[in-house]
Amino acid sequence: MAFVIKRKKSKSTGENSQVLYAKDLRKSYGGRPALRGLSFELNAGRILGFLGPNGAGKTTAIRILTTILEPDSGSFRVAGIPSTFPEKIREKIGVLPESLGFPKNITALEYLIYFSQLYKRNKSEARARSLSLLTEVGLEQRVKSLISSFSHGMRQRLGIARALVNDPKVVFLDEPTLGLDPRGQKELLEMIVKVARGRKAGVILCSHDLPEVESICDDVLILNMGKVIAKGTVKDIIGQPRDTIRIKVPSRSLAYARQHLAKFKNLFKVTSGEKNGWLIIQFSDLTRPKSKEYSSLNNNILMVLINAKIPILGLETEGGRLQDVFLNLTEGVNK
Repeated sequence: MAFVIKRKKSKSTGENSQVLYAKDLRKSYGGRPALRGLSFELNAGRILGFLGPNGAGKTTAIRILTTILEPDSGSFRVAGIPSTFPEKIREKIGVLPESLGFPKNITALEYLIYFSQLYKRNKSEARARSLSLLTEVGLEQRVKSLISSFSHGMRQRLGIARALVNDPKVVFLDEPTLGLDPRGQKELLEMIVKVARGRKAGVILCSHDLPEVESICDDVLILNMGKVIAKGTVKDIIGQPRDTIRIKVPSRSLAYARQHLAKFKNLFKVTSGEKNGWLIIQFSDLTRPKSKEYSSLNNNILMVLINAKIPILGLETEGGRLQDVFLNLTEGVNK
Protein backbone atom coordinates (compact mmCIF):
# COMPACT_ATOMS: atom_id res chain seq x y z
CA MET A 1 0.00 0.00 0.00
CA ALA A 2 1.34 3.42 -0.87
CA PHE A 3 1.14 6.20 1.67
CA VAL A 4 1.21 9.79 0.49
CA ILE A 5 3.29 11.92 2.83
CA LYS A 6 3.30 15.57 1.82
CA ARG A 7 6.80 16.89 1.30
CA LYS A 8 7.38 20.29 2.84
CA LYS A 9 10.20 22.36 1.44
CA SER A 10 12.48 23.66 4.14
CA LYS A 11 13.20 27.37 4.17
CA SER A 12 16.45 26.80 6.00
CA THR A 13 19.61 26.99 3.98
CA GLY A 14 20.95 24.21 6.17
CA GLU A 15 19.00 21.70 4.12
CA ASN A 16 21.37 22.31 1.24
CA SER A 17 24.49 21.48 3.28
CA GLN A 18 26.23 18.24 2.38
CA VAL A 19 26.30 15.64 5.18
CA LEU A 20 27.59 12.63 3.24
CA TYR A 21 29.80 12.33 0.20
CA ALA A 22 31.07 9.08 -1.31
CA LYS A 23 33.49 8.78 -4.22
CA ASP A 24 34.31 5.65 -6.23
CA LEU A 25 33.84 3.13 -3.40
CA ARG A 26 34.87 -0.37 -4.39
CA LYS A 27 34.83 -3.70 -2.58
CA SER A 28 35.45 -7.30 -3.64
CA TYR A 29 35.15 -10.62 -1.84
CA GLY A 30 37.62 -13.25 -2.97
CA GLY A 31 38.15 -11.44 -6.25
CA ARG A 32 34.43 -11.10 -6.89
CA PRO A 33 33.31 -7.44 -7.12
CA ALA A 34 30.49 -6.50 -4.76
CA LEU A 35 30.70 -2.74 -5.18
CA ARG A 36 32.00 -1.11 -8.35
CA GLY A 37 32.58 2.60 -8.02
CA LEU A 38 29.79 3.92 -5.77
CA SER A 39 29.63 7.71 -5.85
CA PHE A 40 26.84 9.94 -4.49
CA GLU A 41 26.12 12.73 -2.06
CA LEU A 42 23.41 13.46 0.49
CA ASN A 43 22.32 16.85 1.81
CA ALA A 44 20.90 17.72 5.21
CA GLY A 45 17.14 17.41 5.53
CA ARG A 46 16.78 15.01 2.59
CA ILE A 47 15.78 11.35 2.44
CA LEU A 48 17.61 9.06 0.00
CA GLY A 49 15.99 5.80 -1.10
CA PHE A 50 18.81 3.25 -1.39
CA LEU A 51 17.53 0.53 -3.69
CA GLY A 52 18.58 -2.57 -5.55
CA PRO A 53 17.69 -6.25 -5.98
CA ASN A 54 19.17 -8.87 -3.68
CA GLY A 55 22.91 -9.10 -4.24
CA ALA A 56 23.13 -5.61 -5.74
CA GLY A 57 25.70 -4.40 -3.18
CA LYS A 58 23.45 -2.43 -0.82
CA THR A 59 24.54 -4.24 2.33
CA THR A 60 28.22 -3.90 1.44
CA ALA A 61 27.75 -0.19 0.74
CA ILE A 62 25.96 0.44 4.05
CA ARG A 63 28.56 -1.52 6.01
CA ILE A 64 31.28 0.61 4.47
CA LEU A 65 29.46 3.89 5.10
CA THR A 66 28.80 2.92 8.73
CA THR A 67 32.50 1.98 9.18
CA ILE A 68 31.89 -1.75 9.73
CA LEU A 69 33.89 -2.58 6.59
CA GLU A 70 36.77 -0.82 4.90
CA PRO A 71 36.54 -0.27 1.13
CA ASP A 72 39.22 -1.68 -1.15
CA SER A 73 39.46 1.76 -2.69
CA GLY A 74 37.61 5.04 -2.82
CA SER A 75 36.68 7.35 0.02
CA PHE A 76 33.77 8.99 1.78
CA ARG A 77 33.15 11.60 4.42
CA VAL A 78 30.33 12.24 6.89
CA ALA A 79 29.68 15.77 8.14
CA GLY A 80 33.05 16.71 6.72
CA ILE A 81 34.90 13.91 8.54
CA PRO A 82 36.95 11.71 6.16
CA SER A 83 36.65 7.94 6.22
CA THR A 84 40.17 7.68 7.64
CA PHE A 85 38.66 8.64 11.03
CA PRO A 86 36.00 5.94 11.59
CA GLU A 87 35.69 6.59 15.36
CA LYS A 88 34.71 10.20 14.73
CA ILE A 89 32.30 9.20 11.97
CA ARG A 90 30.49 6.87 14.37
CA GLU A 91 29.75 9.86 16.57
CA LYS A 92 27.90 11.48 13.64
CA ILE A 93 25.73 8.60 12.43
CA GLY A 94 22.70 6.70 13.69
CA VAL A 95 21.74 3.21 12.52
CA LEU A 96 18.58 1.12 12.65
CA PRO A 97 19.46 -2.30 11.18
CA GLU A 98 16.84 -4.65 9.76
CA SER A 99 17.21 -7.12 12.62
CA LEU A 100 17.77 -5.19 15.83
CA GLY A 101 17.92 -7.21 19.03
CA PHE A 102 16.68 -5.73 22.30
CA PRO A 103 17.28 -6.79 25.91
CA LYS A 104 13.94 -7.89 27.33
CA ASN A 105 14.21 -7.20 31.03
CA ILE A 106 15.01 -3.50 31.13
CA THR A 107 12.75 -0.53 30.51
CA ALA A 108 12.77 1.68 27.44
CA LEU A 109 14.16 4.53 29.54
CA GLU A 110 16.99 2.41 30.96
CA TYR A 111 17.84 1.22 27.47
CA LEU A 112 18.19 4.73 26.05
CA ILE A 113 20.04 6.05 29.11
CA TYR A 114 22.65 3.33 28.60
CA PHE A 115 23.26 4.32 24.99
CA SER A 116 23.18 8.03 25.78
CA GLN A 117 25.92 7.55 28.34
CA LEU A 118 28.07 5.84 25.74
CA TYR A 119 28.26 9.26 24.07
CA LYS A 120 29.82 10.80 27.20
CA ARG A 121 26.67 12.24 28.77
CA ASN A 122 26.34 12.10 32.53
CA LYS A 123 23.36 10.24 33.97
CA SER A 124 21.24 13.37 34.43
CA GLU A 125 21.84 14.52 30.85
CA ALA A 126 21.30 11.00 29.51
CA ARG A 127 17.98 10.71 31.36
CA ALA A 128 16.70 14.05 30.06
CA ARG A 129 17.80 13.17 26.54
CA SER A 130 16.15 9.74 26.71
CA LEU A 131 12.84 11.12 27.97
CA SER A 132 12.81 13.67 25.17
CA LEU A 133 13.46 11.00 22.54
CA LEU A 134 10.78 8.67 23.89
CA THR A 135 8.29 11.52 23.61
CA GLU A 136 9.48 12.29 20.09
CA VAL A 137 8.83 8.72 18.91
CA GLY A 138 5.47 8.45 20.68
CA LEU A 139 6.50 6.19 23.56
CA GLU A 140 6.06 8.69 26.41
CA GLN A 141 3.39 6.46 27.98
CA ARG A 142 5.71 3.43 27.99
CA VAL A 143 8.82 4.99 29.53
CA LYS A 144 8.96 2.53 32.44
CA SER A 145 7.58 -0.49 30.56
CA LEU A 146 9.79 -3.50 30.00
CA ILE A 147 10.86 -3.87 26.38
CA SER A 148 9.58 -7.46 26.49
CA SER A 149 6.04 -6.04 26.62
CA PHE A 150 6.51 -3.97 23.45
CA SER A 151 4.89 -4.76 20.12
CA HIS A 152 7.00 -4.90 16.96
CA GLY A 153 5.96 -1.37 16.06
CA MET A 154 6.96 -0.06 19.50
CA ARG A 155 10.35 -1.72 19.19
CA GLN A 156 10.90 -0.07 15.83
CA ARG A 157 10.10 3.30 17.41
CA LEU A 158 12.53 2.55 20.21
CA GLY A 159 15.14 1.56 17.62
CA ILE A 160 14.74 4.94 15.91
CA ALA A 161 15.08 6.68 19.28
CA ARG A 162 18.28 4.75 19.93
CA ALA A 163 19.61 5.80 16.50
CA LEU A 164 19.04 9.44 17.49
CA VAL A 165 20.68 9.50 20.94
CA ASN A 166 23.83 11.15 19.55
CA ASP A 167 21.96 13.72 17.43
CA PRO A 168 23.40 12.23 14.21
CA LYS A 169 23.99 14.07 10.96
CA VAL A 170 23.21 10.94 8.91
CA VAL A 171 20.69 8.23 9.84
CA PHE A 172 20.69 4.79 8.19
CA LEU A 173 17.36 2.92 8.28
CA ASP A 174 17.15 -0.64 6.95
CA GLU A 175 13.60 -1.87 6.24
CA PRO A 176 12.16 0.13 9.17
CA THR A 177 8.50 -0.65 8.37
CA LEU A 178 8.92 -4.36 7.66
CA GLY A 179 6.24 -6.38 9.43
CA LEU A 180 4.16 -3.38 10.48
CA ASP A 181 0.44 -3.02 9.82
CA PRO A 182 -0.71 -0.21 7.47
CA ARG A 183 -1.31 2.28 10.29
CA GLY A 184 2.05 1.47 11.86
CA GLN A 185 3.76 1.93 8.49
CA LYS A 186 2.15 5.31 7.94
CA GLU A 187 3.06 6.57 11.41
CA LEU A 188 6.66 5.41 11.11
CA LEU A 189 7.07 7.00 7.67
CA GLU A 190 5.77 10.29 9.05
CA MET A 191 8.30 9.98 11.86
CA ILE A 192 11.14 9.47 9.37
CA VAL A 193 10.12 12.61 7.51
CA LYS A 194 10.17 14.54 10.79
CA VAL A 195 13.65 13.23 11.57
CA ALA A 196 14.95 14.54 8.25
CA ARG A 197 13.09 17.85 8.20
CA GLY A 198 13.05 18.70 11.88
CA ARG A 199 16.58 17.66 12.72
CA LYS A 200 18.09 18.60 9.34
CA ALA A 201 19.60 15.10 9.21
CA GLY A 202 20.31 13.19 6.03
CA VAL A 203 18.41 9.89 5.97
CA ILE A 204 19.35 6.82 3.95
CA LEU A 205 16.33 4.52 3.67
CA CYS A 206 16.85 0.95 2.47
CA SER A 207 13.54 -0.66 1.56
CA HIS A 208 12.02 -3.14 -0.87
CA ASP A 209 8.69 -1.35 -0.56
CA LEU A 210 9.01 0.92 -3.60
CA PRO A 211 5.70 2.80 -3.17
CA GLU A 212 6.90 3.55 0.37
CA VAL A 213 10.19 4.94 -0.95
CA GLU A 214 8.37 6.97 -3.58
CA SER A 215 6.04 8.47 -0.98
CA ILE A 216 8.68 10.02 1.30
CA CYS A 217 12.08 10.06 -0.42
CA ASP A 218 13.54 13.14 -2.07
CA ASP A 219 16.26 11.25 -3.92
CA VAL A 220 16.81 7.72 -5.17
CA LEU A 221 19.91 5.63 -5.88
CA ILE A 222 19.52 2.24 -7.57
CA LEU A 223 22.31 -0.34 -7.48
CA ASN A 224 22.56 -3.37 -9.75
CA MET A 225 25.42 -5.88 -9.55
CA GLY A 226 27.50 -3.38 -7.58
CA LYS A 227 27.06 -0.50 -10.02
CA VAL A 228 24.94 2.63 -9.79
CA ILE A 229 22.44 2.37 -12.63
CA ALA A 230 20.27 5.34 -11.68
CA LYS A 231 20.40 8.23 -9.25
CA GLY A 232 18.71 11.59 -8.88
CA THR A 233 15.58 13.08 -7.43
CA VAL A 234 12.46 10.93 -7.31
CA LYS A 235 10.86 13.33 -9.77
CA ASP A 236 13.75 12.94 -12.22
CA ILE A 237 13.82 9.15 -11.94
CA ILE A 238 10.10 8.62 -12.50
CA GLY A 239 9.39 11.83 -14.38
CA GLN A 240 9.24 10.22 -17.80
CA PRO A 241 5.71 9.87 -19.20
CA ARG A 242 3.97 6.54 -18.89
CA ASP A 243 4.92 4.60 -21.97
CA THR A 244 2.63 1.56 -21.85
CA ILE A 245 -1.02 0.92 -21.18
CA ARG A 246 -2.91 -2.38 -21.02
CA ILE A 247 -6.53 -2.65 -22.04
CA LYS A 248 -8.54 -5.77 -21.34
CA VAL A 249 -11.23 -6.82 -23.82
CA PRO A 250 -13.08 -10.11 -24.31
CA SER A 251 -10.73 -12.70 -25.81
CA ARG A 252 -12.97 -13.09 -28.84
CA SER A 253 -12.54 -9.33 -29.54
CA LEU A 254 -8.71 -9.19 -29.47
CA ALA A 255 -8.15 -9.42 -33.22
CA TYR A 256 -11.03 -7.04 -33.95
CA ALA A 257 -9.67 -4.49 -31.45
CA ARG A 258 -6.16 -4.64 -32.91
CA GLN A 259 -7.62 -4.10 -36.36
CA HIS A 260 -9.36 -0.88 -35.24
CA LEU A 261 -6.26 0.40 -33.44
CA ALA A 262 -4.09 -0.13 -36.52
CA LYS A 263 -4.81 3.49 -37.55
CA PHE A 264 -2.54 4.59 -34.66
CA LYS A 265 0.44 2.52 -35.81
CA ASN A 266 2.58 5.65 -36.18
CA LEU A 267 2.07 6.43 -32.47
CA PHE A 268 2.34 3.05 -30.82
CA LYS A 269 2.65 -0.68 -31.22
CA VAL A 270 -0.22 -2.96 -30.23
CA THR A 271 0.38 -6.55 -29.16
CA SER A 272 -1.58 -9.15 -27.25
CA GLY A 273 -0.38 -9.81 -23.72
CA GLU A 274 0.29 -13.10 -22.05
CA LYS A 275 -2.79 -12.49 -19.91
CA ASN A 276 -5.88 -13.64 -21.72
CA GLY A 277 -7.74 -10.74 -23.28
CA TRP A 278 -5.16 -8.01 -22.71
CA LEU A 279 -3.97 -5.55 -25.36
CA ILE A 280 -0.53 -4.07 -24.71
CA ILE A 281 -0.16 -0.61 -26.22
CA GLN A 282 3.42 0.67 -26.15
CA PHE A 283 4.19 4.19 -27.34
CA SER A 284 7.20 4.73 -29.58
CA ASP A 285 10.18 6.79 -28.37
CA LEU A 286 9.54 9.52 -30.93
CA THR A 287 5.83 9.83 -30.35
CA ARG A 288 5.49 8.96 -26.67
CA PRO A 289 2.96 11.48 -25.37
CA LYS A 290 3.85 14.15 -22.88
CA SER A 291 1.96 14.11 -19.60
CA LYS A 292 -0.54 16.78 -20.76
CA GLU A 293 -1.28 14.83 -23.93
CA TYR A 294 -1.42 11.44 -22.27
CA SER A 295 -5.03 11.54 -21.05
CA SER A 296 -6.44 12.81 -24.35
CA LEU A 297 -4.65 10.13 -26.37
CA ASN A 298 -5.86 7.44 -23.97
CA ASN A 299 -9.37 8.77 -24.38
CA ASN A 300 -9.05 8.61 -28.17
CA ILE A 301 -7.94 4.99 -27.96
CA LEU A 302 -10.84 4.10 -25.68
CA MET A 303 -13.33 5.92 -27.91
CA VAL A 304 -12.17 3.90 -30.93
CA LEU A 305 -12.91 0.68 -29.04
CA ILE A 306 -16.21 1.96 -27.66
CA ASN A 307 -17.39 3.09 -31.12
CA ALA A 308 -16.50 -0.36 -32.42
CA LYS A 309 -18.74 -1.77 -29.66
CA ILE A 310 -15.85 -3.65 -28.09
CA PRO A 311 -16.38 -4.06 -24.33
CA ILE A 312 -13.56 -2.63 -22.19
CA LEU A 313 -13.06 -4.82 -19.15
CA GLY A 314 -9.98 -3.21 -17.64
CA LEU A 315 -7.29 -0.55 -17.98
CA GLU A 316 -3.78 -0.56 -16.48
CA THR A 317 -0.78 1.74 -16.91
CA GLU A 318 2.94 1.07 -16.74
CA GLY A 319 5.85 3.46 -16.57
CA GLY A 320 5.91 6.69 -14.56
CA ARG A 321 6.12 4.86 -11.20
CA LEU A 322 9.27 4.07 -9.26
CA GLN A 323 8.36 0.38 -9.21
CA ASP A 324 8.12 0.31 -13.01
CA VAL A 325 11.45 2.10 -13.41
CA PHE A 326 13.11 -0.25 -10.92
CA LEU A 327 11.82 -3.39 -12.64
CA ASN A 328 12.86 -2.12 -16.06
CA LEU A 329 16.37 -1.19 -14.94
CA THR A 330 17.01 -4.43 -13.04
CA GLU A 331 15.34 -6.79 -15.53
CA GLY A 332 17.15 -10.09 -15.85
CA VAL A 333 18.90 -9.90 -12.47
CA ASN A 334 19.38 -13.26 -10.76
CA LYS A 335 18.07 -15.18 -13.75
